[in-house]
Amino acid sequence: MAAPSIPRATYRLQFRGEFGFIQAQEIVDYLDALGISHVYASPYLKARAGSTHGYDIIDHNTLNPEVGDEGTYSAFCDSLQAHGMGQILDFVPNHMGVGQADNAWWLDVLEWGMESPFAEYFDIDWRPAKAELRGKVLLPFLGDHYGAVLKAGNLRLGHEPETGTFSVWYFEHRFPVAPGQYAGILDAALAKLAADDLCPPEAFAELEIIAAGFRELRHRARSARHRTARRHMAERLKAQLAAAMAGQPAIGRRISETLEHINGTPGQPKSFHRLHRLLEAQAYRLAFWRVAAEEINYRRFFQINELAGVRVEVPAVFDAVHRFILQLIAEDRIQGLRIDHIDGLFDPLHYLTRLQAQIRGAKGSAEGDRFYVVVEKILAAHEHLRENWPIAGTTGYEFLNRVNGLFVDPEAEKSLSRTYLRLGGWQLAFETMVQETKHQVMDRELASELHVLANEFDRLAEENWSTRDHTLIGLRQALRDVVARFPVYRTYVDRHGAAPEDRRDIDWAIGQARKWSRRVDKTVFDFLQGLLTTDIAPTRQAPYKRGEVQRLAMKFQQYTGPVMAKGVEDTTFYRFNRLISLNEVGGEPARFGATSAAFHHDMQERIRRWPHAMLSTATHDTKRGEDARARINALSEMPDEWARRARRWKTLNRRRKTDVDGAPAPSANDEYLLYQTLIGAWPIEFHGQAPLDSGLLVDFRERITNYMLKAVREAKVHSSWINPNAEYEDALTQFATRLLDGQRPNPFLEDFRAFHCRIAEIGAVNSLAQTALKLTAPGVPDIYQGADLWDLSLVDPDNRRPVDFGKRRQILDALTRDFGNDLPTSLAPLLETWPDGRIKLYTIWKILSLRRKHPAVFDEGTYEPLETGGQYAENLIAFTRRRGGSALLVAVPRLCGRLTDANHPFPLGVNAWDDTHIMLPSDEPHRWVPLFAGIDAGGMTYRPCLKAADLFAEFPISISIEG
Repeated sequence: MAAPSIPRATYRLQFRGEFGFIQAQEIVDYLDALGISHVYASPYLKARAGSTHGYDIIDHNTLNPEVGDEGTYSAFCDSLQAHGMGQILDFVPNHMGVGQADNAWWLDVLEWGMESPFAEYFDIDWRPAKAELRGKVLLPFLGDHYGAVLKAGNLRLGHEPETGTFSVWYFEHRFPVAPGQYAGILDAALAKLAADDLCPPEAFAELEIIAAGFRELRHRARSARHRTARRHMAERLKAQLAAAMAGQPAIGRRISETLEHINGTPGQPKSFHRLHRLLEAQAYRLAFWRVAAEEINYRRFFQINELAGVRVEVPAVFDAVHRFILQLIAEDRIQGLRIDHIDGLFDPLHYLTRLQAQIRGAKGSAEGDRFYVVVEKILAAHEHLRENWPIAGTTGYEFLNRVNGLFVDPEAEKSLSRTYLRLGGWQLAFETMVQETKHQVMDRELASELHVLANEFDRLAEENWSTRDHTLIGLRQALRDVVARFPVYRTYVDRHGAAPEDRRDIDWAIGQARKWSRRVDKTVFDFLQGLLTTDIAPTRQAPYKRGEVQRLAMKFQQYTGPVMAKGVEDTTFYRFNRLISLNEVGGEPARFGATSAAFHHDMQERIRRWPHAMLSTATHDTKRGEDARARINALSEMPDEWARRARRWKTLNRRRKTDVDGAPAPSANDEYLLYQTLIGAWPIEFHGQAPLDSGLLVDFRERITNYMLKAVREAKVHSSWINPNAEYEDALTQFATRLLDGQRPNPFLEDFRAFHCRIAEIGAVNSLAQTALKLTAPGVPDIYQGADLWDLSLVDPDNRRPVDFGKRRQILDALTRDFGNDLPTSLAPLLETWPDGRIKLYTIWKILSLRRKHPAVFDEGTYEPLETGGQYAENLIAFTRRRGGSALLVAVPRLCGRLTDANHPFPLGVNAWDDTHIMLPSDEPHRWVPLFAGIDAGGMTYRPCLKAADLFAEFPISISIEG
């Protein structure tokens, strides 16, 4: 049974050691029963041992043994096929895990340098400005300055007798010794053997021959053929050395003694000279990890030293990286791909075009056939995904933020801003803060990449007398100013030049940088504008080499994305805490809420442009779970009450703070973040008035303290990952722990719980509404693992905690038994026990069942907004999806706080909706079959004016199929 070519609905699974192919196979039947068509798998190619996410791939051409083997993988795939399901794999072409001792390609580069066949696989600048690094790759993996690590004896030259290989080890990191340098080690061992009267002459002769062979390898290769011959010779000599050591124990003893001598003795600095000279002769330079920010000369994934950029724009590299995945696609084990970090690639369009062509070749598909591919891409509010990309769309961050905005009341912006100013103490505007944090990232975390760019731009400027007076420092400062004001993650200038939307964003950034620059000579911005658009080299006969101009413009594009991500998502979003539910991946916290009209417009654009893109409300990268976000949104519906409560909590908890550097800790801003985090993540088990479970409270305290430590380090104000402030972090941890102390009278907890009951109820309605919108809007809905019940998780690693699928299976089985009829007698039991999450799982199951029965309406149906009227018209969003003779009617509440109260938590009937109604475009009556209604409702005939009180008579969302 084949899976649908376009997924009906996906379910994201996070594979890791504790959850592999065996565990995934065990839940296939549950996912099928829920209505899922495709498993959406996190990366499961071979990653670094112990990886909890799979993005640190060390071998693209084999499965991760910690997740499973060929047998368990085949069983998982076979189970999917038996249920008519497929899978989409999260694929990582942009980077690999490096360092340590497990990436064969990287280790070969370290051993052979520029002569390695894998040297072009990684994005290494072999010609940096620093002369000492030319022809070398900087390795910032040391825990202290190189000299301190060397003299401490932590760098140890070792030998693997089985392979005849020499390497320098630093804990788990292996640094291979170049074969040409083996001769010096063996010569020292020969000297010891010569003085050994008991050494057999044949042992000495054998080692002398091997050493002579390694001496020949000191000479650099003159051609590709010579490089290949040298590699073969090195492997042969290593094998001979291994055999000699096995056959002549005296050789092994003398080599071991030599290594001990070279390794030196702590406390005797001069004893490390030989090891230092050996290291200086390698194709790498060992360095303190802090050096990376300023001198690293390989492209990283953001600022992570152990993730090195891969050059998939090179055909041979593309083929090597995709060989195994194309085989799995050809075998029909994978039915779709999610491309990770598309903006990190040199030329995304070229990559995606080549990928589709290679897939067609592997599958034997016809020209024009398109494999289901989505990309991880964050779009600015004014930005559209490039329509010439051969994909189905993005993974859904833009949808997440559009739907989230529906549940934020724009009228609360001024009130919440005043509260934040008074209680959070932060006065910078969001846009100003973004400029500040992007500059900070470029100065502290990604300075080396900026230096590389500036050096290359400087070399180009020197090629023409018109631009040679632009100094290196001036170019670096100008680039810094332009990147800080870039309005999108990146542009997509390629060999064809700049598209109109590229020019729009480049012109904006250049214009803003020029306006605010303090430089006297601003003509440097003219040079940058011409370079970034490639206008300075319109032809091959231009003053600058067109190919080099294009390359530099495209290299620049790989830099703006990391700066945006680190400066905004991973810094500003932890500083600007006005309403943290807006601080989401791809979000713009300065845009406060959204109207129904704006949402309808976005959905009609999706129908026109990307009808099969993903729809997400939570991912492994989101800052908080979808239902935690829905709760925090509720604060916008009660801004005055929130201000009173937050002010009261500050007073109650003032004595729980600690003075750090003369100021109370945590800061007012971090305290304000903590209160909102508690609002969102408060365990559903704590809802109501029952005593708090002490064990759950301890677990929750640990989750909150871990989150807050991560938050303050990301914010980089009072602490950071690079320079942790232990005193401040201890004060923060103690504060959070005292707030959540349930062992003694705690006025804060009592007041918080009373307030939170109402928040949780509004949040639950928000959650059901956004779930219904995701499952019925144009596109492919995705459910993040665990979000089939209430998802109150925080940012990773909190959102990667194990999921209790046994519990979910039991609930679904019970729902199928109790509510299996198309129109159950009553849904009241689900409403009365809403905290147990059954109501959310029921909603998902029923809508996905409808998608299974009527796929064409969801896959190809139109999207028609419906006009609303009456007292609460703005609290209702409604639309129809139509295809042929079938139609779907969807209506959900928004900003429902004014429609409900503590005694009536759900907006049901005339008491909630009064005269609110929906207008259908046709005058003819329609017979609609409701999905959520009691059996007495039957199939109802509605006139063009539909009363909200009727639609929401028994359930807080309304979905009907035209009968």
